[in-house]
Amino acid sequence: MTDSQFSSHTPGRTELPRAGVVHIRHHHDTNFTVVGNHLAQHPDLSAVAIGLGVYIQSLPDGASVGIKDLTRRFKEGEITIARALKELETAGYLKRSRERDDRTGRIVTRTRWYERPGAEPTPAPAKVDLVKRRPTAPKPAPREEPTPLPPVDQPAADLLAGLRRRDPRLWLSETDVRRLSPAVRTWLDRGIGPGRIAITLTGGLPMGAISWPARLLGYRLRNWLPPALPVRQPPEAPPGPGRPTAPLPFQTCGGCERVFRAADPGRCRDCRGAASHAVA
Repeated sequence: MTDSQFSSHTPGRTELPRAGVVHIRHHHDTNFTVVGNHLAQHPDLSAVAIGLGVYIQSLPDGASVGIKDLTRRFKEGEITIARALKELETAGYLKRSRERDDRTGRIVTRTRWYERPGAEPTPAPAKVDLVKRRPTAPKPAPREEPTPLPPVDQPAADLLAGLRRRDPRLWLSETDVRRLSPAVRTWLDRGIGPGRIAITLTGGLPMGAISWPARLLGYRLRNWLPPALPVRQPPEAPPGPGRPTAPLPFQTCGGCERVFRAADPGRCRDCRGAASHAVA
């Protein structure tokens, strides 16, 4: 219930809210209690019930939480304490039952506190026999080799390093520049000029501080990459004066069997002329 837990720190905010509470954070390493928001922000419990619930959750197993014990601890009277316990019992956090003690045979009140009503209880960690079993040192985790950085692409690196001249919030480290350079090189290879790339990366930025400028620029370089232009085919020039054309195929005349060039089979010019004179 009061075991040490570790959580990552969220990035500090550069601007304070205009209204409402401002938290002055402190990371507790020892002597603290984990309380869920379902209790601390319960919509139906009174302030006395929530405070009493947090206090009971901070106590070790076996602590006395009877009405008289709580009255000696707090300034509230027995009626207020009893009403708060009833609220916690109705909400499912507290359960009191009359049971017979196996050792003495007396009827006692057994109190159970549920840190999360309705949830499955977390099993207690197994105890280790320190006499028979010596603890062994944990094996060190395998060391991960750092990912090698790509070689320096000077035009791409100069473009990325110069972004802070346009917006001082886009401050990149040398490692960030090396990692983002291949993505910038892809833009350059697609015929997009450095000025256009800089405008795309710095335009429409969010207001306020930018916690991770390298992550923002990497997202734009990956997801805003325009497609490559199709290869332009030269237009076919129409046949005209002075342009060579393919010769007509050879044909065999059906009258004199002379070979001549024509688009379709038939008779040569002389046979067609003789046939026209005969008809006339």
